[in-house]
Amino acid sequence: METLASGQGWSVSDVVCTSGPRDRVFEEQHPSVCIAAVMQGSFQYRTTQGAGTLVPGAVLLGNHRNCFECGHDHSTGDRCLSFMFDPDYFEAVLSSIGTVRTTDFRMAHLPPLMSLTRVFADAALCRAEGSPLRFEQLALDLAGQVATSVAECVPSASQPTRRDEQRIAAVLRRIETDASVPISVGDMARDVAMSPYHFLRTFRRVAGMTPHQFILRARLQDAAVQLRLSSRPVLDIVLGSGFGDLSTFNRRFRTTMGMTPTAYRRQDRIGRTGL
Repeated sequence: METLASGQGWSVSDVVCTSGPRDRVFEEQHPSVCIAAVMQGSFQYRTTQGAGTLVPGAVLLGNHRNCFECGHDHSTGDRCLSFMFDPDYFEAVLSSIGTVRTTDFRMAHLPPLMSLTRVFADAALCRAEGSPLRFEQLALDLAGQVATSVAECVPSASQPTRRDEQRIAAVLRRIETDASVPISVGDMARDVAMSPYHFLRTFRRVAGMTPHQFILRARLQDAAVQLRLSSRPVLDIVLGSGFGDLSTFNRRFRTTMGMTPTAYRRQDRIGRTGL
């Protein structure tokens, strides 16, 4: 674990785990309020609020002093950006959000959400650039958006089997390797010996969204990071991220990120000048 930035009442660490199916699971305790963005890999998370499989794009939620366990029954390794907040600081942040009634999380995690794509892209950029001021802004933004999403999210009533989780994890690893490669639901289902219908239902229960939505989210996040980190033409980034045409990408990017790709890239240049 590497501490990337910290301030009065908050900190953020890059947490890389190399555990696998053969490693023992230990009970740990959250020393503060924890919001961890899953950037790579997948793992099982169990705490008093519930349990689930966390995949790239998911958000781990930890209440102050709650005990928890993380396991890797079906895969090896993961990487998270873990944001820790002192309870008083976290309460102060959320006091201005009218829809949030409590600072205690009522669920163990959030699934990947299209509404959080931008904050995940910003997290990847902050990790790449290492700017303390940007991390502070990101910590505040993440806390507010996650708390709002928790208030609106309805937990799933059904849970997949461990075998189904293993199958979906294998597909997620394939997508994570290169989300730009086209792949159909039928091909994904065939790779893990499942019927397309059962695969689609199971994927939605594990990942919190359909395969198409998961791939789209991964492509948009990758494109957003490339827009900020490189000076390549927008069209090159669009095609390299797996989108077939510029107009479709522009429409989806604007819907998800709240602005055009050009404005998103320009915003970063303005931010650099301001810092």
